Amino acid sequence: MAITNLRERIEPLLSSIERPSRYIGSEYGVRTWQDNLGADEFSIGLCYPGTYEVGQANQALQILYANLCIDETIAVERVYLPWLDMIDEMRAHDIPLFTLESYRPVDELDILGITMPNEMAATSILEVLDLAGIPLRANDRDESHPIVIGGGPCAFNPEPLAPFFDAIFIGEGESAITEIVAVVREAKREGITRDRWLEALSSIEGIYVPLLYDKSVDGPIFKRLERDFDAVSTPGRIVVPFVDVVHDRCSIEIVRGCNRGCRFCQAGMTYRPARERSADTVIRSALEGIEKTGYDEVSLTSLSSTDHSQIADIVRRLNIQLADRAVSVSLPSLRVDSFSIDLMNVLTSGAKRPALTLAPEAGRQRMRDIINKNVSEEQLLEAVRTAFESGYHRIKLYFMIGLPHETDEDVLGIAELVKKVSEVAHDAIDPRKRSAVKVALSVSSFVPKAHTPFQWEAQDSVEELERKQQLLKDALPRRGVQFSYHDARTSVVEGLIARGDRSLASVIEDAWRSGARFEAYREQFDHTNWERAFESSSFDPSVATASHELDETLPWSHISTGVSDEYLKAEAQRARDGLTTTDCTFADCTECGVCTDLDAKPDIKGERS
Repeated sequence: MAITNLRERIEPLLSSIERPSRYIGSEYGVRTWQDNLGADEFSIGLCYPGTYEVGQANQALQILYANLCIDETIAVERVYLPWLDMIDEMRAHDIPLFTLESYRPVDELDILGITMPNEMAATSILEVLDLAGIPLRANDRDESHPIVIGGGPCAFNPEPLAPFFDAIFIGEGESAITEIVAVVREAKREGITRDRWLEALSSIEGIYVPLLYDKSVDGPIFKRLERDFDAVSTPGRIVVPFVDVVHDRCSIEIVRGCNRGCRFCQAGMTYRPARERSADTVIRSALEGIEKTGYDEVSLTSLSSTDHSQIADIVRRLNIQLADRAVSVSLPSLRVDSFSIDLMNVLTSGAKRPALTLAPEAGRQRMRDIINKNVSEEQLLEAVRTAFESGYHRIKLYFMIGLPHETDEDVLGIAELVKKVSEVAHDAIDPRKRSAVKVALSVSSFVPKAHTPFQWEAQDSVEELERKQQLLKDALPRRGVQFSYHDARTSVVEGLIARGDRSLASVIEDAWRSGARFEAYREQFDHTNWERAFESSSFDPSVATASHELDETLPWSHISTGVSDEYLKAEAQRARDGLTTTDCTFADCTECGVCTDLDAKPDIKGERS
């Protein structure tokens, strides 16, 4: 079948829209279908439901893209959601959503894989489907349409978006992606019906097919897990964009999973157990990445990079290897301790210090114990003192409000701790430079997430969150602290999608039809779109903030991360009792269930310190 190429229709639009580089493709590192005769026999598009500069930086899609490019008989394409000006032009000229590699219409692909990066991307996913000319609902599609598969962080509660996907992948996709392609490819060759395609997909570990799943008959869908993470290759093909993108650097994932056990953190539960790459693998991957891309920064990524048991050795060796290449090494996630600051000092030796970023999450020890954030005020202040004595001038602090069991005293405790941080920072610096000290405070609103110990807890209402935001604002120092916070209405909509069931799909669709899209971009969120959706669907939004009973069957109960309900319930009770739980990679097993249910163990390469 001949491939439709929309390039000639797209190029005339580029002179009238902003950032045309988003739409031209052909970057260094891409592999187009023209590279291999016959590659058009099977095609897959990997889609991020947001703009190019955000989606191109998505590490998961980079990994899947590189893995699929190994098979030269598959046309691997990237798809991003154009910005508003380009969408308007495309609709005005009847141009459908297209791929970057070959400018083919997305609805001509065999598979369209869409990542589900966050709850606020829900309406943008519908915009992707509609702009591509693909029916929104899976039960309205036929053999002429691509198989639409979702995956990513929000797949762990797939129900609010389930009607829009043919299949949803739960877990880690490095090995699964080739199985998925093989099944759909064989189905296409045999010419079988779409229903048979879906039946074949449902046999793959980690695949959930909403149209075929019966909760009363079928067992749980267990997440897919890469047990030997060190053996999972880092991307062999890295696309280098023409323009700056978010996190524009060479990123090497050094640890997958985290066993710290913060009770609000979904990723800390869903990506268990913690598995490390060896120091040798990290060093080799970093050097190969720099050679292939020319980047001047290597970022060692994970949920908690300084928890890697060999991190000091990795940093030391990379510094030596990269000393004469003008390449810096960064650690994007730091523990609140002096060890982490010492590592940062090594990495930034001789350079201007960046802003120090720490996340105490709560202002008082009582709340930090409740959320299992095993950090003391003394550790935080000592880390700040160490950092500012060594040359830092700026610090960013991340906190939450609206946490379970929170009181007004806990909210005011954030202001008290910020004042102490500011005082320590000023005292630790040369008096002549104290005017340069900057403290930036970012406060998010707690959103209960599926598969966490707080999945049963109530969420504060918009009015209560706004009251707490004002309470904190009034208590902060008038000078020297920059205060930012999340829109409370956005947080409640996020909570609605995070814990919603399948009935929410109609609400999401109504919000999209009212104009909602790009809602992960703060300036694009318009709550009136959701108000209209609630009204037209007769949906009570208070379900977003309600608590749930511990014995209640939740909308995501058929999805298993391997972490048992018994463990989550025990952690919920420990939170109410103000008791902390240790990290099993530093201490004894906490019996979360992952190791037994998924036949997986934490993989730690060195001695924990």
